Amino acid sequence: MKLFVRSIASLFLLAMVITAPAAAATLRGKVVDAATHAPIDGAFVTLKDTVVRTRTDGSFAIEGEADSVGVRAYGHLRLTVPAASLRRGQAEIALRPFKPKALYLSVYGIGSGALRMQALNLIEATELNATVVDLKSERGQIAYASSIPLAAKVGAQSLITIKNLAAQVRQFHERGIYTIARIVVFSDDRLARARPELAVHCSSGKIYSDRLHLAWTDPFDAEVIKYNIGVAVEAATAGFDEIQLDYVRFPDAIGLVYAKPNTRSNRVAAIDDFLQDVRHALVPYNVFLAADIFGYVAWNLNDTDIGQQLEDLPGILDYISPMLYPSGFQFGIPGYHDPVAHPYEIVYRSLERAQQRTGVPPIRFRPWLQAFRDYAFDRRPFGAKEIKQQTAAADKFGSDGWMLWNPRNVYSQNGLSLNKDPACQ
Repeated sequence: MKLFVRSIASLFLLAMVITAPAAAATLRGKVVDAATHAPIDGAFVTLKDTVVRTRTDGSFAIEGEADSVGVRAYGHLRLTVPAASLRRGQAEIALRPFKPKALYLSVYGIGSGALRMQALNLIEATELNATVVDLKSERGQIAYASSIPLAAKVGAQSLITIKNLAAQVRQFHERGIYTIARIVVFSDDRLARARPELAVHCSSGKIYSDRLHLAWTDPFDAEVIKYNIGVAVEAATAGFDEIQLDYVRFPDAIGLVYAKPNTRSNRVAAIDDFLQDVRHALVPYNVFLAADIFGYVAWNLNDTDIGQQLEDLPGILDYISPMLYPSGFQFGIPGYHDPVAHPYEIVYRSLERAQQRTGVPPIRFRPWLQAFRDYAFDRRPFGAKEIKQQTAAADKFGSDGWMLWNPRNVYSQNGLSLNKDPACQ
């Protein structure tokens, strides 16, 4: 009987050995700069839902099973490497330095063959190397065929201007263009009017509309948050290099009614928590995350009454994108009360101020620059001189490139460095 029991026990232990899951593999490597071969400290290494940061010598170790591993670092292009190459020892992963210099294409601009081709030709001819594409606009229109049920229900799919999102991204990548998906968050006229319970309201009870007569959704609402995260995940799935969140703030108006009291602490917590939720959802995609902020957020010590507290953002975002349009600085900045006459100083000093307050390197910022006629002061055109002053300021500061904004999507070579001799084109 004892022999029988021992035999059963032995068989049980053998079965445990046979069926026990294998220990997760440890993948090791070293991340370096492709140009200098210097180690990159703090690079992100992603395996499914797990992320580790590289040490000061660029080395890392990450455990898990997958076919590939994502790697990215500030100021560099992201990369996907086969996991098998990291199982055979400490492989060296070289990331190429890259500073995006982008132009903006709206929902309509990306859908217009003429505007899209003009943009592509300009990128080919000049120092431009990236594009910011509207995927969800201020009106709440989603430019591609989304699989999110709510998008169709609220009318966000009434006009599809990007027939195949992944194919469009591939077309840009084939031309060496860095792709940024712009997603407008809380300004969402379609969702707010279709679902009034999700909207921001006036004290009278009616739905709030801003100066453009657009309704906003409540930043405290969980369904609103889930909806926008879904759009961000679809953009990452389509292959965009970076997700850029705009209007990630409260409306700049007083006396409005939200699901929670409109206090500074509540506003900041709502914006910070939303950004953290987006970042967590995007982990498996090894994609960069950025957000646009008001230009004055760089100067105001509070949250500018919209929930954007500058000091909180570097711990959540990869890149911070202040909108440094001189026309938007209606009160000027210290020492410069006529902002449209001093584009260089507006851009440089605002970036410098933001860097001093946050303590992060300049590479963590990428500003929006003005490529449109002034609307607030003397209505001067912003041509070659003004654009060059702004880009020179961003370059001198050391930001991760810059982005040109023109709501009409009309751009020219004025103020941009050319890749070729114009006489030979």
